[in-house]
Amino acid sequence: MRLGFTPDEQAFAAECRDWLQARMHGDFADIRGIGNLVAKPERRRDWERRLAADGWSCIGWPRQWGGRDATLTQQVIFAEEYARAGAPNRLNHMGVELIGPTILAYGTPAQQARTLPGIAAGADIWCQGYSEPGAGSDLAAIRTRARRDGDEWVIDGQKIWTSLAQFADHIFVVARTAEGSRGRDGLSFLLVDMRQPGVEVRPIRQINGEAEFNEVFFTDARCPADALLGVEGQGWEVATALLGFERGVSTLAQQMQFRNELDAIVAQARANDAARDPLIRQRLAESEIGLQLMRYGALRMLSRASQLEESAAALTYKIQWASWHRSLGELAIDVAGQAGEILDGPDGGYGPLANLYLYSRADTIYGGTNQIQRNLIAERALGLPREVRGDR
Repeated sequence: MRLGFTPDEQAFAAECRDWLQARMHGDFADIRGIGNLVAKPERRRDWERRLAADGWSCIGWPRQWGGRDATLTQQVIFAEEYARAGAPNRLNHMGVELIGPTILAYGTPAQQARTLPGIAAGADIWCQGYSEPGAGSDLAAIRTRARRDGDEWVIDGQKIWTSLAQFADHIFVVARTAEGSRGRDGLSFLLVDMRQPGVEVRPIRQINGEAEFNEVFFTDARCPADALLGVEGQGWEVATALLGFERGVSTLAQQMQFRNELDAIVAQARANDAARDPLIRQRLAESEIGLQLMRYGALRMLSRASQLEESAAALTYKIQWASWHRSLGELAIDVAGQAGEILDGPDGGYGPLANLYLYSRADTIYGGTNQIQRNLIAERALGLPREVRGDR
């Protein structure tokens, strides 16, 4: 595993850095450092369009579809420079990093031509329709159904914890298309327009008063027959392949955001003398060590496995970062002390360290709970016997 960059790669990093710094200290300075996913959605749409116009929206995609054919190393460089510059969390992360690569892998030429240009241009925002009230980490338990009606699929059901659904133009939905099927069998993967009758979005109010997550209800919602990604019944394969892309290059950008958060905690500890506490200093050191270990682990994961493969390293990564980040949130609120309980953030909300604590409480739940991740590690990485499930 090579940890350094070649001269050409260093030049590419400088190009990324110069462009990002100019934008974040120029016409997009008002959204620099925004970690709140629901803040200033229109400005962040503008940002998506600007990234696209200047060729930075989806650099790992083929040039044919608006990308740069960037190498894996170049994608890592851009992801890290993006976070280092304080650029805002991507409003269209689901489109660029998840469904786009999945359509490239499984889509027909017609599907690619219909969907990819809008994502690359920053015009079409996507969200994810996986979890349901009775099927959170256990995707195989979903009950949302889709039935064929002539040249269309008709969808009925409910999804939950749908991030940024209130801003999305499209949603990718895993639905049960085979009557009487159970578990992983009979699932299909559909590309659905959110702006239609029969699709209702209800925000879920979070502990900090914001509503990043939503419930999405489908009542006779429709999509064309050729909106089926892959073939009928292939939904489980397509859905898990998409999750492989989620553990790809974007993990390095996530770690750079973690770096920014840890640096803010250290600065606060120095400012309010919390750093004088030997236990706080020890926890800060442990956080630094954990972050470095995650970086090396992620680089190893990216260098040894295709993003479509579910390697042992990929299976362990989610539980690693989720547990580390939840502990970082606890450290943040301990360093903030009583000041962290005061609503002193923008618009009278919580400050950044308090928000970090509140957000991080969910890290070990969403995207697969720690308990589910341990099952996956045991069964798929270690080859241990499967846990007894009711669907088998």
